Amino acid sequence: MDIPEHPTLIRRMLDARLKQLGTDKPVLAASLVEIAKHCGRNGCHCQQGGPKHVGHYLTSKDRGKTRTVYVPLDLLDDVRSWIDEHKRLKALLQEISRLTLALVKGHVQHRKRKKGRS
Repeated sequence: MDIPEHPTLIRRMLDARLKQLGTDKPVLAASLVEIAKHCGRNGCHCQQGGPKHVGHYLTSKDRGKTRTVYVPLDLLDDVRSWIDEHKRLKALLQEISRLTLALVKGHVQHRKRKKGRS
């Protein structure tokens, strides 16, 4: 993202991104992992060298510890969209932060230019 120098343009870009922050979806800060493992049944194909069972799990940090939660198959698509929403918002917040910082940095310079024109 190229950041313009003029404060009005920066504010315009900032306002546009702030409007994008509104969301109606849940937001999930976690990683989705797929794990293949053996089950506990003796007669199962996975115990005989066949394909293992696949399960989906969420991993996230809670008070410095990694927590894992099983994701049922019927929730998998929803969970993926919630994680995608978190990624979108995270990138958007980074852009907003960069624009705001540019606004602060350019404030004094713009004020000096304005003062010189009067």
